[in-house]
Amino acid sequence: MKNKNFLLVDHPLIKKDVSIIRDKNTNPEFFRAAVKRISIILAAEICKKLDLIEYDVETPLEITKGHKLNQDIVLVPVLRAGLGMVSGFLEIIPDAKVGHIGLKRNEETLRPVEYYYKTPKDLEKSKVILIDPMLATGGSASEAIRFLKNRGGIDCVFACLVASPQGVSKIEADHGDIKIFCASLDRELNEKGYIVPGLGDAGDRTFGTL
Repeated sequence: MKNKNFLLVDHPLIKKDVSIIRDKNTNPEFFRAAVKRISIILAAEICKKLDLIEYDVETPLEITKGHKLNQDIVLVPVLRAGLGMVSGFLEIIPDAKVGHIGLKRNEETLRPVEYYYKTPKDLEKSKVILIDPMLATGGSASEAIRFLKNRGGIDCVFACLVASPQGVSKIEADHGDIKIFCASLDRELNEKGYIVPGLGDAGDRTFGTL
């Protein structure tokens, strides 16, 4: 699909591990391990264009130029499924801070509402990476992005394992400035709003609560 802010991270190791997490017979241990490996590659891709500043580093032989990140990185997994991706991101960005956002559906309005929110201070000075394995209808992700923006998280990107075209279009319509980094763009949503072919419920499969 054509979307200037959508990046499908096309990598052989991602394709291998996406196949593992799709398999209904993959147990939680191997599911978590594959999610972590995918997340490491997604994190590396997201970090390609981070701003750096130079500083002096003294090697055993001389003074040379080193580099460090120019801003804090804040990971914000959407509870609870997003937690499974955090360890992979921390492998690449060990000094990242981690916030959390919890959303649930209002059964009357059918809209997502926030039930938990905690992020570090000075969010407006940080690079925020919102993490959620599934981008299905896009409703929850759109609201999570809105909550973050309202609290200063303007410099934000979204990372997911599997997305539907409908979900990508929803984010593009609601937040045209947000880049999406994705491991697999799936075919569609079914009549129940599940991504197909998909991988089932990422939270249940991560934590063994099927």
